[in-house]
Amino acid sequence: MQGTLSPRAARAVNSAAQLRRRAIIATVLGNGLEWFDFTVYSFFAVTIARLFFPSGSELTSVLLAVATFGVGFCMRPVGGIVLGVYADKAGRKAALSLTILLMALGTALIGFAPTYEQAGIAAPLLIVAARLLQGFSAGGEMGGATAFLTEYAPPGQRAWYSSWIQSSIGFAVLLGAATGTFVTTVLSTEALHSWGWRVPFLIGILVGPVGYFIRSQMDETPAFSAVEAQARENSPLKEVLSQYPRETFASFSMVILWTVCTYVLLFYMPMYSVRTLHLPQATGFAAGMMGGLMILCCSPVVGKLADRFGRRVFLSGAALAILVLAWPMFAWINHAPGLAALLVFQAVFGVLIAVYTGPILAALAELFPTRVLSTGLSVAYNFAVTIFGGFAPFLITWLIARTGSNMAPALYVIVAAAISLVGTRFVKDA
Repeated sequence: MQGTLSPRAARAVNSAAQLRRRAIIATVLGNGLEWFDFTVYSFFAVTIARLFFPSGSELTSVLLAVATFGVGFCMRPVGGIVLGVYADKAGRKAALSLTILLMALGTALIGFAPTYEQAGIAAPLLIVAARLLQGFSAGGEMGGATAFLTEYAPPGQRAWYSSWIQSSIGFAVLLGAATGTFVTTVLSTEALHSWGWRVPFLIGILVGPVGYFIRSQMDETPAFSAVEAQARENSPLKEVLSQYPRETFASFSMVILWTVCTYVLLFYMPMYSVRTLHLPQATGFAAGMMGGLMILCCSPVVGKLADRFGRRVFLSGAALAILVLAWPMFAWINHAPGLAALLVFQAVFGVLIAVYTGPILAALAELFPTRVLSTGLSVAYNFAVTIFGGFAPFLITWLIARTGSNMAPALYVIVAAAISLVGTRFVKDA
């Protein structure tokens, strides 16, 4: 077809294709770096517990550390609303550039923070402040990134384009787990506790200059440019709450399983491997690399398929599979703990998470119009993440200690899968 076009038309087609490729690359790299910064804390929660939250009880120290991980989520709804509205009024490019700078600042605070032994109570307070700043930034990332990619997507390719956001999360998991594997394998315990744990956070500080440069080179989406004048005058949050409550609830219910899978089956597992399965820390990190790799590779494939066969079949099928497999898979790794079992566990759930999340952002984006897209997604996504994801490590750690049952994570995943399975019925495939 392109051979029949005039030279000017052919150049225009090529230029549009290049812009879309740049949009994918910029979003994937920026979002991946953001997620690396925000979640690497969970990979090193056990070490941070000893250095910043010392107490007479190891359990108490760990609970304080994972509670601080959850504190960051308290700011996510605030960041989602503020930055989501900003993205719907000032543009996707401006909002995404701001979020990445805020995330880098929060990561720098953790990377350079003095320990409790060095600064006393000021040390954990600084960690809490850093997590609040990171949470505010992360709150605005998903809505802005989704709006950006889905608005750049050609007709019939929304799921494929938006699936790259989830793929970038897989990249962040893989990078975080690989960094954790390296420092826990190469360094001695003394070196790890002295300075090695800071390495991932210092790497994450690069998010600022690199991410900002990448995103500052992006062009605003054509869809937002078309409604920019109107966007500056409307009230996105008021419109979402008054005109799209059903769509917001549907999005909220579907995000529940996504966030529980992310924070329980991926980010919590290194801690679970050490504290519950009594395996070396490096084993948990190595298995985490498998989960990240599966999501990185499979999400775009599922997105492509979802554009062809519809979103609902993948969303409902994956939710049902996770619901059915959660209990036997957790029972298996407790019966035969080891690297091989954890690798299979992460591979299976990595694929299922990719199947569920590959099409989910396209499905959510199709519930809201352009003028309120970032706000609507940010509100639904961040409230679900805050309620069901942020304090999941704290709740599960406490439940295991309280009940003596290592199956608490499985029950949590099963409940989330059941709720989201109902939510997937709201999806209407064209």
